[in-house]
Amino acid sequence: MTTALPERDGPEAVVTLDRREGPYGEVVLRQRGGHFEIIANGCFLMDTADGRSERLLIQAALDELDRTGSRTERPTVLIGGLGVGFSLAYAVAEPRWGRIAIVERETAIIDWHRNGPLGAFSDGALEDERVAVLHTDLLEYLAAADGERYDALCLDIDNGPDWTVTDSNNGLYGADGLAVLWHRLRPGGVLAVWSAQPSTAFEEALRAAGFADVVTHEIPVSRGVPDVVHLARRAS
Repeated sequence: MTTALPERDGPEAVVTLDRREGPYGEVVLRQRGGHFEIIANGCFLMDTADGRSERLLIQAALDELDRTGSRTERPTVLIGGLGVGFSLAYAVAEPRWGRIAIVERETAIIDWHRNGPLGAFSDGALEDERVAVLHTDLLEYLAAADGERYDALCLDIDNGPDWTVTDSNNGLYGADGLAVLWHRLRPGGVLAVWSAQPSTAFEEALRAAGFADVVTHEIPVSRGVPDVVHLARRAS
């Protein structure tokens, strides 16, 4: 890791813990007071201050599988984006999940969990026997012709459908991307998508792509619009 550099004085002083340049641009780990932040290409992605919506991403998918009677004895889940680890840790703490695949393209983020301060938030989840860490780009993984199907896809990529940090990720939320997601779900499977803001346009796109039971769960935040989880199902 690089030498820590103070960026602002006062009780909320910001310290850069690591800064790396990768194939998708710059990714930075910062500490602000008692919390950690991930910044990608100068854009704030997430922090460790409040993981309620990230946990809801996982819980809402499992609840929907139960509600519709679509849950197999050991449902499989793919989590798109490791981030600060809240979603993965929450999935691992739930014994009803079977295989848990976590897709993360940034080497730095995986390192910060294996050997850095974010390991306190993923809480050893990367070592769970059910977990497969897939170090690859999510879009490339999903587009593979012989890809595995899952009972649930839980995606936390960039800041949601209306606010992507990497231009290529826009394709995930359009008609072609949603078609790929639909095919990667088993019949009755659930798609859950985290977003920094509600998106009626994305709800409409989900319905147009053939998804059923489209709903949006909101989590109020201290300032601004609520975080949300968009939920939809591939009909049996």
